[in-house]
Amino acid sequence: MATTTAANSFLQRLIGAFALDTAIYEEVEADESATGQALAVVLLSSVAAGVGSRGLGGTTLPGIVFITGLSLIAWVTWAILTFEIGARLLPEPQTRVDVGQLLRTIGFASAPGLLRVLGVMSNATIPVFAIAAVWMLAAMIVAVRQALDFTSTARAVAVCGIGWALAIAMAAVIGLLFGPTLQ
Repeated sequence: MATTTAANSFLQRLIGAFALDTAIYEEVEADESATGQALAVVLLSSVAAGVGSRGLGGTTLPGIVFITGLSLIAWVTWAILTFEIGARLLPEPQTRVDVGQLLRTIGFASAPGLLRVLGVMSNATIPVFAIAAVWMLAAMIVAVRQALDFTSTARAVAVCGIGWALAIAMAAVIGLLFGPTLQ
């Protein structure tokens, strides 16, 4: 007799994503109905970055909107780069890429970015953003390893590290060219 297990709730998935639980990443990879949840995590994480940026001192509503948008663009860039690097440049023999599966897992890997809202406390902004960035990178490594069926964590580290560096560089250029000036 086949057994079935109930899917975890959205909150349980968020907690599992924070905890770097590989079973949660496998679950959202396989659950096509989790795509909306993954999108919600990415959007909420981006908004958290915008709101948290207020801690940098006097960020106005247009500045918050800009940082939110920049965060979203950085995530999309990272997702595209991760797909291209993981699927085309550094795949393992068993790697089978399904864009939906990858987007769901890396969407949930944005969960630690929700902490960026704590950046509204001016003395905590830089440390909070730094901790969230490193935690998101760790979550992304777990997500990529699971979604791309890597047996090597080192390969997932390479894929995510290269994509992360390129995405940050692109976001920095966009921010410098089009961003608001800090008072």
